[in-house]
Amino acid sequence: MAKQQTEVRDLQEGSYVMIEDTPCVINAYSTAKPGKHGSAKARVEGKGVFDSKKRNFTQPVDAKVWVPIIDRKQGQVINVDGNDMQVMDLETYETITMRVPDGVDPSSNDEIEYLEYEGQRKIV
Repeated sequence: MAKQQTEVRDLQEGSYVMIEDTPCVINAYSTAKPGKHGSAKARVEGKGVFDSKKRNFTQPVDAKVWVPIIDRKQGQVINVDGNDMQVMDLETYETITMRVPDGVDPSSNDEIEYLEYEGQRKIV
C-alpha cells in the first residue's frame, strides 16, 4: 500500500489523509486545547478523493494516522467512446480506460491530469 504514517498535528487543510480506509482531502481542521479530560484533540473533516463522500474523525493530536501517497499524472486522450475514454500515460505509455466525468468534454489528443491511488483514477 502506498501510504505513510504521520501525527494528526502535522495534517493541514488541502492535504490527504486516510479516513475509514479511504483517501480523503482535508476540508477543515480544528484543535481543542488540553484540559481536564486529557490531551489536545483535533477534529478533521475530509471529502473522499474518488467518491466525494464526507468523512470526519476526532483524535488526540499525537495519534498516528495514515496519509495516502496519491500520484498526480499526465495523460493524453487517445479515443472517446460514449462514457469511456482511452488515455495514454505520458510517462509509461500505458493505455488505460477511464470514465468520462460529468461536465468534461474530452476529445482526442487532449492532455489531461489525473490522480491515481491503488488502481483508482480521477481526472483533475
